[in-house]
Amino acid sequence: MKLRLSLFFLCLFAVTIVKAEITLPNIFSNEMVLQRESDVSLYGWAGPSEEFSIYTSWNDATVQVKTGNDAKWNIQVATPKAGGPYTIRFIGKENEIVLSDVLIGEVWLCSGQSNMEWSANSKIDNKDYEIENANYPTIRLFTVEKRTADYPLDNVIGTWETCSTKTMPNFSAVAYFFARKVQSELNIPIGLIDSSWGASCAEVWTPESVFEAHPELVTSHELIQPNQWVTIEKSALYNAMIAPLTNFKIGGVLWYQGESNTANAESYQQIFTEMITSWRADWNNDFPFYYVQIAPFKYGGEFEGGIVRDQQRRTLALKNTGMAMTSDICTVEDIHPQNKQDVGLRLANIALKQHYNNLQDQEVYGPLFEAAEIIGNQIQIKFSHDKGLKSDRKKIELFEISNEKGEWFTAKAKLKNGMVIVSSKEVKSPKAVRYAWKSTDIGNLYNEVGLPASTFKSE
Repeated sequence: MKLRLSLFFLCLFAVTIVKAEITLPNIFSNEMVLQRESDVSLYGWAGPSEEFSIYTSWNDATVQVKTGNDAKWNIQVATPKAGGPYTIRFIGKENEIVLSDVLIGEVWLCSGQSNMEWSANSKIDNKDYEIENANYPTIRLFTVEKRTADYPLDNVIGTWETCSTKTMPNFSAVAYFFARKVQSELNIPIGLIDSSWGASCAEVWTPESVFEAHPELVTSHELIQPNQWVTIEKSALYNAMIAPLTNFKIGGVLWYQGESNTANAESYQQIFTEMITSWRADWNNDFPFYYVQIAPFKYGGEFEGGIVRDQQRRTLALKNTGMAMTSDICTVEDIHPQNKQDVGLRLANIALKQHYNNLQDQEVYGPLFEAAEIIGNQIQIKFSHDKGLKSDRKKIELFEISNEKGEWFTAKAKLKNGMVIVSSKEVKSPKAVRYAWKSTDIGNLYNEVGLPASTFKSE
């Protein structure tokens, strides 16, 4: 009996020592990037009511920390202008953790499905050249390992790595090319967190609270069919791969997804808008959210791809968003276009202009539908971002107009005074107009910088 009691108390003492140690979530590691000029949270676990100190080398300051009775701790520290490398020391009674080679810069969360996940090793244009020239010591990469959960977790699996010829080939190519362009313009460290999963629908990235508030989205989600690559269970990826990051300060989000929502395309604007809004609420930050419009492809249905593209265009009504069009750099035979360089570049240009107040004289969007006016048997269409509106062929194609019955007919289109005028012999009293509406439609209307007009249907 005495021996058993001795072993019991020895085990209890050992457990107590383990619990007393400072523990950090995996998002904190060597080679990490913290958001510049911000109050960033440092957080983790230790023993209940544990007292320890944190030293930050950028300001040569030490702060005292005490955990609650839940063994958790969270403290905010101010970060300076971009720079580094710096050191952070967590000094406790039972252990000490030293994070080295910490940079201060811009942190972007990159999420979505396979086109965001797609890496150089998955095959991109000029793969060998891009890998050979991928040594960027102040671009840092963090890949969130794939996990699902029934409830929000507080940690992810992964570690920060320096961008190099060894690490870049397996990282998101779109995110890498985005960072490369932003860094070339701003000359600051960039941290990229890739939390993406191929074939995932938007619903799996959306917290449960959204579906509780909007039961119609539950009904819409029922149209999504199971696939062999990822769960379609609502909130499952949000819980495991996004929720654990919401205490970590970020500068913005990049998103490339939508292909897996062609089954419930009509509701995409709503689920996407609610998802963005919920993420901002969880971070308590109205950060910029820039996304890629899906490319034309044989999605199975005749119009589903066009509907999603238009739903994405309409999501621009949400503040502080931006959309990169891709219809000119794709092929309808491949759902994974190999030109990831231009996708990353276009996202970067949007961020540089809208968020960083750079590139102010550069156009970063293709023409976007603004208004339609019915004049007799014609419809006059006004676009924004329309300077130098032009076609790359003799005829402007893929415009359609509808009659009183809602039937659609191919329309002739011409340019006049910077606007597009459409008409059809079959339609005497037109009611609406749409452009590049089929899933596989690749339009031929551009502005002077060669960016393509977005799919649209007039409101």
